[in-house]
Amino acid sequence: MKIGLVLSGGGARGLSHLGVLQAFDELGIRPAAISGTSAGAIVGALYAAGHRPPEILQFFTQTKLLKVLGLSSKFTGLLRMESTEKAYMQFLVDDRFEALSVPLYVCATDLDRGETVYFSQGPLIKPLQASSCIPILFAPVEIEGRYFVDGGILNNLPVEPLLDQCDYLIGVHANAVGTQRVSSLRNAIERTFLLVVNANVESRRRQCHLFIEPPKMAGYKVFDVAKAEEMYQIGYEYAREVLQAKLAQADFF
Repeated sequence: MKIGLVLSGGGARGLSHLGVLQAFDELGIRPAAISGTSAGAIVGALYAAGHRPPEILQFFTQTKLLKVLGLSSKFTGLLRMESTEKAYMQFLVDDRFEALSVPLYVCATDLDRGETVYFSQGPLIKPLQASSCIPILFAPVEIEGRYFVDGGILNNLPVEPLLDQCDYLIGVHANAVGTQRVSSLRNAIERTFLLVVNANVESRRRQCHLFIEPPKMAGYKVFDVAKAEEMYQIGYEYAREVLQAKLAQADFF
């Protein structure tokens, strides 16, 4: 059976995906293909390149990815993605989709055409930068004359590339909504963004045979990078519990 893994975006919350992947490894579950957007695309790429979850967690915590971003001179965004290339190259020595050990689909939003685009061949780092390019905060990423921003804007659970090539889809969503009292303008903006992005997940989650969404992730924010290990552990514990319960069923896998 070919298992397809779909990883959502979520900013720092996407670090919980690493805990989920750790549970996968321990239980011997191997995806035949991965589709991801934003943080999910980055995690998926590093995992498909052969790195194990603890190594990838180290990548995020030691490179301080957000801090290597430089100020952009473009009026379209405050920060620029180009300066993340050196950080990526530490773990992606070969900047090509074809060098990955697992087929990967990276979801990004074409800002001009207002449509979702999936990258799966050729250069890898540029699409990763495009897929995780949060609008307004970051300047759009240009690829072959087209401008891209965060894939989660239109599709935060990109199941589509895997529907026809995998027998069993596992969707992992890092953005449990929960309840929250909005106490500031910043909280209101982030909460609004979360609700809008989550709206495009509902129809797609029903296309997954298994949907993993750790409830405790509702207590974390987009830029809670300092809580990386906590989120990793939450993803690990919740996924292991869900997967073990499924594996106990005779008809699973």
